[in-house]
Amino acid sequence: MKKKIIFILNPISGTVSKAGIPKLIEERLDKETFDYDIAETEYAGHATELAKKAAEKGVEIVVAIGGDGTVNEVGRALINTETAMAILPCGSGNGLARHLRLPMNLKKCIDIINMCDIHSLDYGIINQHPFFCTCGMGFDAFISMKFANAGKRGPITYVQQVLEEGVKYIPETYEIEDEDGIQHYKAFLVSAANASQYGNNAYIAPQASMSDGLLDIIIMEPFDIIDAPQVAIELFNKTLDKNLKIKTFKAKHLHIHRKQAGLIHFDGDPVISDADVDISIVPKGIHILVNPNGDKGDRQPNILQTAFSEIFFNIDLMKQDFIKQSRKVQAINKNLLRKLNI
Repeated sequence: MKKKIIFILNPISGTVSKAGIPKLIEERLDKETFDYDIAETEYAGHATELAKKAAEKGVEIVVAIGGDGTVNEVGRALINTETAMAILPCGSGNGLARHLRLPMNLKKCIDIINMCDIHSLDYGIINQHPFFCTCGMGFDAFISMKFANAGKRGPITYVQQVLEEGVKYIPETYEIEDEDGIQHYKAFLVSAANASQYGNNAYIAPQASMSDGLLDIIIMEPFDIIDAPQVAIELFNKTLDKNLKIKTFKAKHLHIHRKQAGLIHFDGDPVISDADVDISIVPKGIHILVNPNGDKGDRQPNILQTAFSEIFFNIDLMKQDFIKQSRKVQAINKNLLRKLNI
């Protein structure tokens, strides 16, 4: 018996034209395995409605055609159902697709759909909003808002926003409670990652897994203008977790308190939320078609990237040591001056 599959196409998301996709599906999809339909979204949230109806009708697979926003809209309708989600990445970031090692070539993606390799994977929730890649607050939520409003999309815009806005952003103080207790941090950002990247191959959590039942928590301490280019480079060479200003740990649940309400983001979608923020993981809560030929090792830094990371790490150590030594010298000088004045 053939499987029922519906393709939900967002005609205005991302930077890729969708005009030729219906013809591509007709030519490439395995008709002996699937009976298919195509539906176009007409407004924000429509993809969720379409995916929910498909799941209620017993459709086996719903394919999100678009960017991370479309993927999130489809995915939230399919959590805790028997219907699986597949992705044809057409967005500007494609964070979940890239984490799953899906090719950006749509023909190859349809070939992967034909293989129909379905896994049960984790998803996260931040203040009732499901997410599949990352969520967070602080600078990454601020950048999500700036990026969403930018006239141009893509990695160049992302790096430009990070460099331009990073040096001006004022860090906040967060009270963070997990299974091990409560800690206080003055942080540039607090991010929870179910998958490894924001999108555009910007790796906020290179070690993150969607099948371990845990979130990778990233706390970035404030940095100055000298550090900004290094942070931007490390985002893209998969070595950000080696930075001395980054604290990382894994958790199933976080409660975060900040001084006032503000921005959060889920899969890059910024919203205003309360001062108190709850983040949790739901293990094996969604079925997703994956690339059976994807190499998870691609998420790890290569030899050259590791070498650059070691250089940055040593520079950081030298800088930290220099700062400590300078403070010691200043303290000695102040002590001497005090004695001389006596």
